Amino acid sequence: MQPPLIIAISGASGSGKSLFTENLINAFSEYHKPVRVLREDHYYRAQDHLSMPEREKNNYDHPDAFEHELLKAHLSALRSGQPIDYPHYCFNTHTRLPDTERLNPAPVIILEGIMLLTRAELLPLYDVKIFIDTPLDICLMRRMLRDVKERGRTLESIAEQYEATVKPMYHQYIEPSRFTADVVVTQGGENQIALDVIKSHIQQVLQ
Repeated sequence: MQPPLIIAISGASGSGKSLFTENLINAFSEYHKPVRVLREDHYYRAQDHLSMPEREKNNYDHPDAFEHELLKAHLSALRSGQPIDYPHYCFNTHTRLPDTERLNPAPVIILEGIMLLTRAELLPLYDVKIFIDTPLDICLMRRMLRDVKERGRTLESIAEQYEATVKPMYHQYIEPSRFTADVVVTQGGENQIALDVIKSHIQQVLQ
């Protein structure tokens, strides 16, 4: 069995990673290849042992907030043709949900997350590394709209978190990780030229 093609898509929160991922998935339908999408957000560490006030104070924009060792184990299993128990995370309670989802390998696996390129031990597992490079002011506006609509956050709490952790962690960890990428994509998830280049490469690999 041929190992899956693993594509990591990283960048700041609100940079357009999800849109770029969706556009790639649509491209794969042309090749009739099943695609599996894993989101780094699902690998936030379980915090059942902490009170809610303690959970709310944690820095969720630091690499240590994620259980990357579990992600590494899951990628290794999928490469070997083994299924994984994919975790799920609740942003309202700031901890893992008790139920997992059994996922089988697929010819193409897309990873999406802010810290995927910051961990040296994960990089050898990726076949293609993509960094979505979007100005921070645009990322902030998108994050505000998303967190208010989908996560019940207030604008004040979003702004406070942005200044306290999101912005400094971006400059400390995420921005430097762009230099480990194979492709740096500007203009967000709708950069058609970048999509065409990556689609062409993937088509060659899959053939």
